Amino acid sequence: MRLLIYLTICIRMAMLPQTIFASAQTEQVILLHGLCRSSRSMAAMEKSLTQAGYQVCNIDYPSRSAPIEQLAETVIGQAVTDCENDSATKINFVTHSLGGILVRQYLANHSIPNLGRVVMLGPPNQGSEVVDKLGGWWLFKKINGPAGNELGTDKNSVPNKLGAANFPIGIIAGNRSINWINSFLIPGVDDGKVSVKRTKLVGMSDWIEIPATHPFLMKNRTAIAQTISFLRAGKFERPAAVRA
Repeated sequence: MRLLIYLTICIRMAMLPQTIFASAQTEQVILLHGLCRSSRSMAAMEKSLTQAGYQVCNIDYPSRSAPIEQLAETVIGQAVTDCENDSATKINFVTHSLGGILVRQYLANHSIPNLGRVVMLGPPNQGSEVVDKLGGWWLFKKINGPAGNELGTDKNSVPNKLGAANFPIGIIAGNRSINWINSFLIPGVDDGKVSVKRTKLVGMSDWIEIPATHPFLMKNRTAIAQTISFLRAGKFERPAAVRA
């Protein structure tokens, strides 16, 4: 009898971590890469989030093929449907650059009942001066496509027409650049594509600035750790002195 009880307890204890993990796996994270990138650029983030217990959907979409609104409807709409069909209890987003604007565009027209939190890495939430200066060039249009040309800083650009955030959002801005040509066009501190100040968004829940460049923000260890922190707690981790 004692042996039977012992075996029963052992079996239940062996099954417990899998049960907990299966429950955590129903909280999903949709990853959206930036302009002219692919899902491969988000591989390090995908691996870390998976290890943290999230079920991750790393989307590969043709960022140069269509305007922002069309991309948002087709790409995010399908991703959300897939998550819902997979019985997701909560749907979070982690985005890089243009990916964040796609989320804002989608949520401006749709509601996600089980929406969790959104982390944006280097988002041009108020546009980028690079588009202002180079957007009219044939080569720029050829490389960046319709969506790239919609990311200017004027009041009629897509990011500036989308308005304030009304969902939990944490923003991570980089303040290092390896693109001195772009940085010459951008006033103030920037990451090589977007100025630090233009990553900010009215209604954001939290914001943090780290020493990282735009092309590698999604691979930066600090950015990844801070992303997980926000997804779990709704805020970024800071030293006690900074919090005070």
